[in-house]
Amino acid sequence: MTSENLQGHRPLSELVGASSGASWLARYSDSLMGVFGTPQRVLVRGQGCYVWDADGKQYLDLLGGIAVNALGHAHPFVTSVISSQLSTLGHVSNFFTSPTQVALAEKLLQLTGAPAGSKVFFANSGTEANEAAFKLARRNATNAAGGKRTKVVALEGAFHGRTMGALALTAKKAYREPFEPLPGGVVHVPFGDIDALADAVDETTQAVFLEPIQGEAGVVPLPPGYLAAARKLTHDAGALLIVDEVQTGMGRTGTWLAIEGSGIVPDAVTLAKGLGGGFPIGALVTFGAENSARLSAGQHGTTFGGNPVATAAALATVHAIETQGVLANVRAVGERLRTALAALPEVAEVRGRGLLLGIDLTGPGGDAAQVPDGANLAAAVVNQALEAGFIINAPGPRTIRLAPPLILTAAQADTFVAALPALVAAATDHLAQTAKETK
Repeated sequence: MTSENLQGHRPLSELVGASSGASWLARYSDSLMGVFGTPQRVLVRGQGCYVWDADGKQYLDLLGGIAVNALGHAHPFVTSVISSQLSTLGHVSNFFTSPTQVALAEKLLQLTGAPAGSKVFFANSGTEANEAAFKLARRNATNAAGGKRTKVVALEGAFHGRTMGALALTAKKAYREPFEPLPGGVVHVPFGDIDALADAVDETTQAVFLEPIQGEAGVVPLPPGYLAAARKLTHDAGALLIVDEVQTGMGRTGTWLAIEGSGIVPDAVTLAKGLGGGFPIGALVTFGAENSARLSAGQHGTTFGGNPVATAAALATVHAIETQGVLANVRAVGERLRTALAALPEVAEVRGRGLLLGIDLTGPGGDAAQVPDGANLAAAVVNQALEAGFIINAPGPRTIRLAPPLILTAAQADTFVAALPALVAAATDHLAQTAKETK
């Protein structure tokens, strides 16, 4: 090897080449599987809450990699910690551990308020964390009378991932049906309906899975009292209560977990997305010694989960959130956004908490009649926003979602609020013109 190779002086641009956005997208379609459709842009650089595409255009990132980039892009402390760890020890097999893995597990047990005997399993993503949780549920296989538990209960509107076990928990038919038969025993009950949950949870139930706020369904919070009712029902039946905080956890709602303040102690919580500040990592936290003993040596595993670099990235992210006033910023800017957006005539409703918000749109000046029947207004607004330099997304035909970096400033938030009425008007005009042309 040459000294140049050993010292790593070749710039990344020499490895990937340089192209325009259009050229990159053409190469993308020729080389990558089309499971994500056509990318909206080719992003090449980020700093704080902004990103730039291959053609040099700047965008305010109000989606944060879908609630992933908790500290924005290229956070100096996180990138320095990742670089330092990678230059020391990048990966070890799960025959070994590392200081960062142990320290992060201890930190997560502290942040989640987990009781004595609680444990952590590290994965690489939210869907993998939920796969581990599904296997944990399967280990709750026998009830007090010696009968078999075979049922897992999830909610309509749920999204828990796309791997086969997590997909069985996910409710959307369009995601599920192409891959059936899925792992069996999963039933979905109406969202927020305590009576329906009570009818479903019995001595044959292994676990109930739920999200405190359903992000993919349009940022829909569970109604007051539902978590407490779910905890009582599962406790009385001997079933596990597993809370998916993949999207809502790690400060997204202004607290470390969205269930803080609910008064419940779950049997397990899953985490990912914001945990690594952009570096892939997920976690299953089991609460109490009994639940932590359900999966024993050899019953689950992963090659990359909990590797030194991922756990170092997560430790750095948690440290920055703790020491830089990030949770207070989430609460303050989130409330500012909620209040300002709700005051716009183009907005019918704002849901969510902190910096996870779902915004239901009406039409220009609040006139829903201006939007053509059956038109996907939210998708059209997403397109107009991108042209105007904002990244958002549309989980429903009338709903846009914001999940920006937790460091979003009030001034940055205000620019989007000020722009939204014009974006809705432009989107409506485009939809009307399209409808006219197709007649």
